[in-house]
Amino acid sequence: RGHKKERASCQRVLDHFDQQYSQELGHLWASARAVLLDPHSWQYGVMLNRFSVVTGITQILQSQGFSALLPQTDVSLLLCSGPSTVSNSEHQVEKDSLLPPHYTSKGPSNDSHLLPNITSHACSQDLQSETSYSLPHPSLQCYIHPYPHRFPSQAHRPGQLKQYYLLNAASLLPVLALQVRDGEKVLDLCSAPGGKALAIMQCANPALLCCNEPDPHRRNWLAKTLESFLPHSLNSRVIVSAQDGRSFGQTEAGTYDKVLVDAPCSNDRSWLYSSSSQQGEHRLKERTRLPALQAQLLSSENYGVVETVLNDCPEAEPEDLWEEIAVPLSKYFAFGPAHADHGGETLHKPPLQPLNVSSYRQRLGILVVPQPGKTWGPMFLSRIRRRK
Repeated sequence: RGHKKERASCQRVLDHFDQQYSQELGHLWASARAVLLDPHSWQYGVMLNRFSVVTGITQILQSQGFSALLPQTDVSLLLCSGPSTVSNSEHQVEKDSLLPPHYTSKGPSNDSHLLPNITSHACSQDLQSETSYSLPHPSLQCYIHPYPHRFPSQAHRPGQLKQYYLLNAASLLPVLALQVRDGEKVLDLCSAPGGKALAIMQCANPALLCCNEPDPHRRNWLAKTLESFLPHSLNSRVIVSAQDGRSFGQTEAGTYDKVLVDAPCSNDRSWLYSSSSQQGEHRLKERTRLPALQAQLLSSENYGVVETVLNDCPEAEPEDLWEEIAVPLSKYFAFGPAHADHGGETLHKPPLQPLNVSSYRQRLGILVVPQPGKTWGPMFLSRIRRRK
């Protein structure tokens, strides 16, 4: 087939990253920089779809050297059992917020021939009359390879559900931190392209998952993703909204038990490969405007933005994710320092001790830094709870 032309990094963006991250990450930046500049080293996660028959895919993954990122014992620890709290507020659904029933297939992808023809079947339970226990058992299963082995994508086929979703495995960490329970109402505030919404639906059976995306193009992409992975019987529980995310606090206060905010960010991996210096310059100007918007959206892009949210919202308090996320998953992810002054210590394997990391900074959030062999990220996540 021939090889695709290699994308060159944008020097203007790289210069900016060198200046910013060498200060923020210390000695970790050199190895992170090497990973970001070498797409051939990037690893990919394969998240299985519990609403589809995946037995054959699991066998193929294991035969190719993939292993489970989240063994069932680890998942049970991260998603510890507890009572669900369901909001009493009613949620009004407008007609245009429901999942579009059909999309036209664009044909098979170039690499679809690499997989055997395994048929996928949608679940047929009527959720409006059945309890949540009629759904397949919640099970977040993601497979990763120790080397940068890319698993082929699946083509969209009308009437059939895709069996897996390819993603940066770091994208699962905010979903794990959210700890969604059966029966809860959840808002995915900046939902496109939909990977985290799909992960939520693998973890639990929420009473409502509202996937919000104001941009029309991205919203269409989001709706198609959901339609490709979730059965139509879930249309009354998984909906697509088009609101400005900053308005939810006024229009639907008290409606949701959990809110996931994947705030508009610099998307450093993508921006590093801007098509021209002019585009790179434009994106850097956009970058300077992002923190204010992130704070308005209750975002968790970096420590400074989280501090802004806490200062503006006295009823909010951060929760320490170190023992819950960083310690059990350090075998697979490299976690960076809480602050540049702390010597750039990275944490690799349990037992972990956050040496020289202030308890205050540690509570604000954790940072995933791409490193050789652990190329996931970059990703910053924070969990903020409203005081009762």
